[in-house]
Amino acid sequence: MNHPWIVYLTAYLGVRIQRARTAPTRGASAVEWVIITAIIAGVALGLATLIKSLVEGRQNDLQGTFGGGGGDTGGNP
Repeated sequence: MNHPWIVYLTAYLGVRIQRARTAPTRGASAVEWVIITAIIAGVALGLATLIKSLVEGRQNDLQGTFGGGGGDTGGNP
């Protein structure tokens, strides 16, 4: 384990990890999570609205084709 590349990589990663732990921008990750969550929620809401409108449109087409469905002419439930 005394190979120069292993020693170098161990030292390099140690410095990078220490810098990441002591970086003053730790609060930025919370803001990033809020932004990402808001984007995902917006996309989900948009897709839900689109799917709802497509289903309602198809439902209206089917109701128009079959005359409202049901077909109850004899008064039986």
